[in-house]
Amino acid sequence: MSRLHGTKDFWIGALRTEGPAFAAAVAEAPPQTPVLSCPGWTVTDLAHHLTRACVWARTVVTAGATTRPERHDPEPPAGLTPAQWYRQEYDQLMALFEGLDPEAPAWNFAPQPKKAGFWPRRVAHETAVHRWDAQLAIGAGEPIEAKLAVDGVSEVLDTWLPAGRRIRPGQWHGVVQLTATDAAQDWYLRLRGEGVALLDTATILDHDDHHARAQVTGTASDLLLALMGRISFDTLGVAGDRQLLDGLRVG
Repeated sequence: MSRLHGTKDFWIGALRTEGPAFAAAVAEAPPQTPVLSCPGWTVTDLAHHLTRACVWARTVVTAGATTRPERHDPEPPAGLTPAQWYRQEYDQLMALFEGLDPEAPAWNFAPQPKKAGFWPRRVAHETAVHRWDAQLAIGAGEPIEAKLAVDGVSEVLDTWLPAGRRIRPGQWHGVVQLTATDAAQDWYLRLRGEGVALLDTATILDHDDHHARAQVTGTASDLLLALMGRISFDTLGVAGDRQLLDGLRVG
């Protein structure tokens, strides 16, 4: 396994594409359009959610501390459409990210170093998935770009799952292999009860038990969307113990 390790510039570049595409889809949809991939939400709900995520990321990064700041989700300003409010907060966050020191202290929810570089990555993937949601609502969903999706899969495996952010709790045991067919990328994840371990096949010894009990094959975008609960694993190529995949869903 050779995971991509993104950089601040990589994630900002992704946001320059995904952010405006999200805003355009929101602007095109009638406000009460249902978001089929987020049951119970309208396009307005989706736009407000991502806008508040931008505000929250800015709050955390500017706090300059490794402890979690208090969160206050703002209400939509009068006179702005959901797309306009999003673009306003997106622009402010992008200006902050441009000058960001990735090594600066900043809280995050994961069991990893509390550094500001966490947040451009997190917001890039949040935006990409919700851009897909918004486009799906208007019948125009485009896949997530392969390199970005590969890093998104890695983020689920190295950040979301170790932080205990599964859709539902449970006990799973065994190794799962994920293969992105359009990126020559494999991941091996060992599930141990509630715990997880992302395996590096370059350092696995011959006597280590790393044989996968379940294998999933698909494009990087489809793998990420399945992990995030947007599409069913049944739409991908699945072999082995299908129940193990329930331990991978985080969104």
